[in-house]
Parts: sequence; C-alpha cells; structure tokens
Amino acid sequence: MAQLFEIKNGEQFGIFVLIKAADIRTARNGKPFIAFRFQDRSGSMDGMFWSATEEEVNLYQAGKVVFLRGKRDTYQGTPQVKIESMRLAEAGEPDDPTLYVEKVKVKREDLEAELDDALLLITEANIARVVRKIIHQTQEDFFVHPAAKRLHHAMAGGLSFHTLSMVKIARNLLSIYPQLNPSLLIGGIILHDIGKTVELSGAISTEYTLKGKMMGHIVIISEMIDRACSEIGIDPENESILLLKHVVLAHHGKMEFGSPVLPQLLEAEIIHYIDDMDAKINMITEVLDKTEPGEFTSQIFALDRRQIYKPKF
Repeated sequence: MAQLFEIKNGEQFGIFVLIKAADIRTARNGKPFIAFRFQDRSGSMDGMFWSATEEEVNLYQAGKVVFLRGKRDTYQGTPQVKIESMRLAEAGEPDDPTLYVEKVKVKREDLEAELDDALLLITEANIARVVRKIIHQTQEDFFVHPAAKRLHHAMAGGLSFHTLSMVKIARNLLSIYPQLNPSLLIGGIILHDIGKTVELSGAISTEYTLKGKMMGHIVIISEMIDRACSEIGIDPENESILLLKHVVLAHHGKMEFGSPVLPQLLEAEIIHYIDDMDAKINMITEVLDKTEPGEFTSQIFALDRRQIYKPKF
C-alpha cells in the first residue's frame, strides 16, 4: 500500500494512516471543523474535515488509525490531503498506531553509545552527577520522545537524535575553541530539551501535557535540576549548578522566544546557536527529502514561509 508522500499531487488514494493531531476549530460559518494531521512512516500531512458533527469530533481522536480516502492537493505551496471519506480501522486491519510512527533513522544503541561518550566529557563533579541523575530518571522517554510536536525532529527518537547531533557539533567546537568549558557546554546540551519528556505526551499523538502547557520545558528542566540536587545532596546554590541552570534557561536566546534570561556565558550563547542551527537544518532537510531536484520545497512555516531550492547537482 502506498504511503502519504509516495502519492503524486492530484492523485486519488485510499490508505491507512495515523491521526497525529485532531484540532477542533470553528469555520467562518460558525460550524466546527477538524484540522487533522495525518501520519505514516513517510511523514505527516494536514487535511481539513469540514462541518464535522459532534459524533465525528468524538470519533476521530488523535492516536487513532483510520482508512482515509482522498486526493493529494497543495495549499500555498504545502502538500495536504483533500479528504473525501474516512473511517476507523477495524479488527483484522493494520490498526496498531506504532506501525505509522515516523522514527529517526539511527539505531538506539548507537545513540546510547554517543551519550555515554559525551558524559565522559563532563568533568566538573557536581554537573556530572546531576546530568547522570536526570538521564537515569528520564532515559526511556529521552530515547523515544520527539523533540517537538511539529516544527523540528518531530518523530519518535527525535529528542535524543537532536540532542546528540548538537553534542557532535559541540565536540568539534571544543577542539577549535579550547576556551570553552566542556562540562557546561556538553552538560547544558544534554539537559537543554530533556524537559520535553514531561512537556510532550509522546510520539504516537504528540500533545502538550497539562504541566507542559502551564510551565514549558525550560522551567521544567530547571525544576528537575533542583530536584536532582536535593536527591543527591548537592547545594543548588553552588556556582557550577547555577551556571548549568543558566545555560539551560538561556538556550532559546531571547526572552520573546521563551528564555527567561538572556545568555550571559560564552557556553550559553554557543548552545543557543547550536540548537538553532540543528533545528533549522532538520526542518530544511525534511522538506528537501520530499522535493525533486530543480524544484523548490513547500513553504517552511518556521522560516517565515520561505521555500528552499534543491540543486540538480
């Protein structure tokens, strides 16, 4: 059976897909509609289900597998599904949501080995103990959670893949700039997004948890560091711990982007740049992989709706 991104523009199809998200909205005529995000192993695609009844709103929930009939279309340069009909998958049909979850193309054992190597670079004792404690507490979720609901690395294993891609960049920077503090740089990178193990519900139907909505992953990781210090018996006012918290709190770079403080350490500034670069490379790569050479990608919402050209050579 074809997958979402194997279907050509304008082509009719009937396939099983996972409902990744189902947001209830109101149209101009006052009637509710469902903004779906469908997913299979090839990627995710949006589709609007107009004039949804209350029964349909209750039936088609995120995390359900459906048999979807429709046509692939394009809206403002972005591929989408024009829904014709849909129904829930039935017994005996491929109704396991895990069959449709997009995953990183790196083996978990390879990511685990990279993490173990990175931990050896953290030589400051307090930072090393706190980072290892939090990794131990979140390890299973760290390796299966996405890094975001939608924007970048939004797939199973995306959180660890994004984090360890950043570690690779940082390791090279350490060899170029010996003035960088490896404990703050590597420790901060490993922890910078680990609050998303609490902020996000998981990879099958990624939603924000109540705590995620109320606090956000940056505040959550600050809280996790304090709790780890308490459990280990480390003074949270110790300079190394305060600086570790700072690089995590400042990693979005600006207050309007969600950081409560601006970077005031060299390592904090560098982590922000590495994070931003890796996220943008992933966003661009994702759409380039679905674009033919000599053509422009679909619009990338997070990059001011820019389209990126894919060279023929």
